[in-house]
Amino acid sequence: MLFALDRRFPLPLREAQPARVVVAEDGTPLWRVADSQGVWRYPVTLNEVSPAYIEALLNFEDRWFWQHPGINPAAFLRALAQNLRHGGIVSGGSTLTMQVARLIDPQPRTLRGKLVQTWRAVQLEWHLSKREILTLYLNCAPFGGTVEGVGAASWIWLGKPPSQLTKGEAALLAALPQAPSRLRPDRWPRRAEAARNKVLERLARYHVWPEREVKEIQQEAVWLPPRQLPQQAPLLARRLLSLSSQNKIVSTLDVSLQRELESLTDSVKLRLPPRTSLALLVVDHTSMKVRGYVGSADFNDDSRFGHVDMIHSIRSPGSVLKPFIYGMALDDGLIHSESLLQDVPRRFGDYRPGNFDSGFHGPVSASEALKRSLNLPAVQLLDALGPKNVAARLRNVGLNLHFPPGAEPNLSLALGGAGARLDEMVAAYSAFARQGNAASLRWLPYQPLRQRPLLSPGAAWIVRHILAGETQPLASGAASDMVSLAWKTGTSYGYRDAWAIGVTPRYLIGVWVGRPDATPVAGQFGFASAVPIMNQVNAVLRKYMPVKGTPRDPLPATVSAIAICWPGGQPLPPDDENCRQRRQSWALNQIAPPTLLAPGQEGGNGLRLRYWQNDKGLRTAADCPDARSRERWLWPLPLEPWLPQSERRAQRLPLADADCPPLAQGDTPPMIITGVINGQRMQPLPGKAVLTLLAKAQGGRGEQRWWFLNGEPVERSADKGGVSLTLNKPGQYQLVVMDEAGQLASVSFTRQ
Repeated sequence: MLFALDRRFPLPLREAQPARVVVAEDGTPLWRVADSQGVWRYPVTLNEVSPAYIEALLNFEDRWFWQHPGINPAAFLRALAQNLRHGGIVSGGSTLTMQVARLIDPQPRTLRGKLVQTWRAVQLEWHLSKREILTLYLNCAPFGGTVEGVGAASWIWLGKPPSQLTKGEAALLAALPQAPSRLRPDRWPRRAEAARNKVLERLARYHVWPEREVKEIQQEAVWLPPRQLPQQAPLLARRLLSLSSQNKIVSTLDVSLQRELESLTDSVKLRLPPRTSLALLVVDHTSMKVRGYVGSADFNDDSRFGHVDMIHSIRSPGSVLKPFIYGMALDDGLIHSESLLQDVPRRFGDYRPGNFDSGFHGPVSASEALKRSLNLPAVQLLDALGPKNVAARLRNVGLNLHFPPGAEPNLSLALGGAGARLDEMVAAYSAFARQGNAASLRWLPYQPLRQRPLLSPGAAWIVRHILAGETQPLASGAASDMVSLAWKTGTSYGYRDAWAIGVTPRYLIGVWVGRPDATPVAGQFGFASAVPIMNQVNAVLRKYMPVKGTPRDPLPATVSAIAICWPGGQPLPPDDENCRQRRQSWALNQIAPPTLLAPGQEGGNGLRLRYWQNDKGLRTAADCPDARSRERWLWPLPLEPWLPQSERRAQRLPLADADCPPLAQGDTPPMIITGVINGQRMQPLPGKAVLTLLAKAQGGRGEQRWWFLNGEPVERSADKGGVSLTLNKPGQYQLVVMDEAGQLASVSFTRQ
C-alpha cells in the first residue's frame, strides 16, 4: 500500500527552473539567477554552515530531529488536540522534516493539508538520510523577500559566508523562517531582535549555550549593513552558466581583484568617447586561472552595448600577433634577435603594406622592428614562414583566427587581417611566460591545466625580453631572470580596435578598447587608448604579487649572447672589413642565421657579391688580364636609399676598369613606384571632376628620373623623384619611370 502510494505520488525534489548562483573562488556570490518564482538561493552543504547555526536551529525548531522518524508523536498529538478543540490550525507541532515537506510541496493549512504534509515527511525519511533532509532545509527555508536558504540569507543580510556566523547571527537566522516577512531584519529590526532573543533564551534554558554568554549576545543590537545583492562579473556569469549545469558555479575569480577592476572601469569609462566600451581580462599564468573579468564598460549602459561581451567577441587584433611571428622565425632558424630586416616599400602581388607612421626606416634589427611594431619586417618574416603555417600553429594551441568566407590566411595576418578573441589571445600569450607552452584558460577550479608547445623556451624568453625593452644583451651576456612587464599593442584598420596584452612575472593582462558596433574612433590606437589602462591594471596587480616566491624566468640553456656583424648577420673577426656594424645578439643554440633576404634578392641582389679585380684594384670582367676573384658582403639593395653614402654599393665596390669593364655592375638598387598600386581602380572625390594623385619613385640609380604616362613625357613635380598627375578623363593608364641607368618601373591603373 505505502509502496504504491510512493510510486503514485513521488517526492517533488527537482525544480523545472532552479535558482542558480555564480561565486568567486572563495565562495563570495558574484551573480545570481532567480528561479521561476523570482527566488534566489546560495546552495550549501552541512559542512559549509557554522555549527552554531545548526545548534540554534535544531534546539529551537526540533530538538529530537536525529531521533524521530519524521513525525514527533507527542508534539503531533498535542497539536492535533488543540486544533480539534479550536476547529482550526492553532499549533503546528511540525518537525523539521515536516517543514521541509511543506517547503518542497506547499499545502493549504487545513487538516487535509496537514495529512499530506505528514505523508511527505514519511517519504523524506524513507528516501533520504537525516543529513540530506537537514541540507534541504538549509537551502529551502524562507528568509524574507526573495531570499531562500541560509547561504543566501547570510550573504544578503550579513555579507559573509554561513560558515563564519557568530552565535548571535546564528540565532537571528534560526528565528527568521518562523515569520520571514514579519521579521525581515532590514525592515523590522526590533521584531527580528526580539525573535533572536527568544531563540537565545531557549538555548540557555536547554543549557546548550552558557547563560552568561547568552545575556551578552542579547545586549547586541540587530544592525545590518546595506543589503548586498551579488552584481559582479555579469558577463562572466552568463558565460559560466552556459558551461556548467550546477546550481552553484564556483569560478576562479579573485573577488577582491574583481571589485578593483570594476571600480577602475567605472572611472575609465568616463574618459572614453561616446558609445565606446572596453574589456579587461587578468589571468594568473602560473595556474592559468582567470582572476579578473570585465567584459564591457558598463553592463547596464545600452549606449555602450554593455550587454555585449567583448572578451568573447571576434575583433581584428592589429599587430598583437607579431610576437608569435618573431618567435616562430627564431625557432625556424630564420633570424636571431639582431638579424638585419628591411623596413622598405615592398609589393606582394596586389598587397602593399605600410607602417603606422606612414614612413619607412630602412635597415632595422629584428628586436627593434618588433619593439617598434614595424609592419614591413613582420610581413617579411611571415612571407618566409608562410601564413597558413603560422595560422595552423596558432590554431593548434587554441588561438583560432577567423577569416572572411572563402578566404585563406595571407600576409595581412601580420597586420590584423583576421579576427580573434581577447580570451584566446591572452591564453596564447601565456607561451611567453610558460617556457613556450600556451595553456588554456581555467574558468572553473576543477578544470585541469592543459597546455601545448607553441615556441621553444629559448624563443619565448627572447621575445618576452624584447617586449620588455631588453632588446640587446649586455657585453657580459648576463640577463635578468625577471621582467616587470612585457607588452604589445595592436590597432585595427580604421581605428576600430585598440589592444594591449601584458605579461608580468605572475599575471597576463588583456585590454581591448573600441566600439562594439565596429564604427571607427579617430585617434584611438593601442598605445594611446589601451596601454594606459593596462598600466593601471598592472599597478593594481602589484598588491597581489606574493611577498616571496615571485615567479622567475631564468635564461634558458639554449640562449646565448653572441656578437654578429651587419650586413651579413653572422660573427666575423673584429678586423674584417665586411663587419660594417657590430651588434650584440641573443641566439638559439649558438646558431647565427645569415641575414634573411626577401624573394628575388638572391643571386645578383644578394649580400655576398663575387667580383673580379685586376692588379690596379679595378673591377674587371672575369676574362680580363690579371683578373682575380674577390668577395664582399654588401647591404641588401632595397636598403640603399637609407644607407650613408659610404655604405652604398657604388662606394663599397672598386671602380670599374674602363678598358675591360665587368659585364654586370651589381650596384643598382631596384626601383619602386609608390602612391599608386598596379591594377588599382580610382575615382575623384565626391563633387570633383578631376582626379589628382602624387606618385614617387624609390631606389634606382642617380638622381634624375623621367616619367611617362601612356608613353607621353610628364613634367616632374617639385618633390624630388616624384610626379603629380591630373587625370580629367576616365580610362586605362600606364605610368612608367626611368632612372639614369635606364632601369624601368611601371604600374597600370584605371581612372573611373
